[in-house]
Amino acid sequence: MLIRFKSPVAADVLMLGDNAQQLLRLVGREGQLKGIFEVDDQPHIIELLDAAVAAEAQAAEAAADAGGKAPARPLVSLRQRVWPLREMLHQAHRERVAVVWGV
Repeated sequence: MLIRFKSPVAADVLMLGDNAQQLLRLVGREGQLKGIFEVDDQPHIIELLDAAVAAEAQAAEAAADAGGKAPARPLVSLRQRVWPLREMLHQAHRERVAVVWGV
């Protein structure tokens, strides 16, 4: 399944369903096949995504500092996966428009 995030001020962001659901879970919208990020909610959503990226980086750093074997790095990191949606949210917030998915 593919999920397409849309905004009138940015190119569509298309994600595989599992990856999109991971990001939606990070912002408290897990399991929603359709939805909207309202303008007033966008800064908080960006903060949640940034916090998740920072937490992933800290966990990898902590594992390396502990001298243990670092967990296998995914082919696409969370930072890379979040970036297109994060940029769309920034642009949408600047232009005061919503971001929708699944419609």
